[in-house]
Amino acid sequence: MTTLPSPEIEVIEKVTEDLEAIKLWELVVFNDDINTFDHVISTLIDVCQHSPEQAEQCTLIIHYKGKCGVKSGDFEELAAMRNEICRREISAEIMLK
Repeated sequence: MTTLPSPEIEVIEKVTEDLEAIKLWELVVFNDDINTFDHVISTLIDVCQHSPEQAEQCTLIIHYKGKCGVKSGDFEELAAMRNEICRREISAEIMLK
């Protein structure tokens, strides 16, 4: 007896491919009690290519709201940025928008 692939699995794989293609990914940085404003600002400027004003605004949002989506784009592009941000001991995750 032949086993046919489950249609649910095919749909999930297709949806995952579509999500990656649409760039619905967001790099989110989280607040902590360790890093200084200057460290977070300089990291966003260096890693995410933010302007000083944009980095400062994101840092204030991170501080007061607990997190901020600092960049949107391809998962692979954001993964490299997330790794560098985390290497600098700042908490960050890639999430669906």
